Amino acid sequence: MSKNQNWHDDYWLLLMQLYLHKPVGVKPLYSRALVELSLELHIAPELLHARMKQIANLETPRVERIWQEYSRNPKRLSRAVQLLRSMVGFNSGGDFYEGVEVEETFERDFRPVEADERLTPVALILMLNLYFQLTPITMVNDTPEVQELARLLKLPASLVTDVLEVYQHCDPYLNRRDVTFSPLLHPCQQIWKRYGNGDTNKLANYAEQLKAYYR
Repeated sequence: MSKNQNWHDDYWLLLMQLYLHKPVGVKPLYSRALVELSLELHIAPELLHARMKQIANLETPRVERIWQEYSRNPKRLSRAVQLLRSMVGFNSGGDFYEGVEVEETFERDFRPVEADERLTPVALILMLNLYFQLTPITMVNDTPEVQELARLLKLPASLVTDVLEVYQHCDPYLNRRDVTFSPLLHPCQQIWKRYGNGDTNKLANYAEQLKAYYR
């Protein structure tokens, strides 16, 4: 999917409605509302976040016109958004996306993994970040950091430690010789390939941004 191919000028209305939700302003990059809009439109959160900054700065004449027309009239904006969402084929492969090839990319990170529907790749990324902050002996249920992440994700601490255990089998530096038959091995290996051998500081920064989705 082209980065710009899915953008439609009517989407400014959806973004402005989100921007005007209290507290008014640019929402965190991975806030749940922004991510859900991204999934709805099949446009990456980074791109919508950049467009929202354009609203904040009134960067284009079109944004200025929409702001003048709707910013002081939330009911009118709500009606316009409802009309937009009622269009035939919205959020599908129908008329609204005619001629546009929708290829999912970032969307998969926010959808459950096959091995355990309680988990998403995003949750596994947060757990991998925690993995690099702990030692194997502290990867247990009563470790405060484990409990804190479990509360954030609304998951049992035992599931977090299960994932941390699987990551030990992905870690080449531990060189564990025992075998795991956990169904979580494959999704954890996929996340390790993406982030496990990279800059842990970058991973930590990314994970901190992702936490906004759960708050």
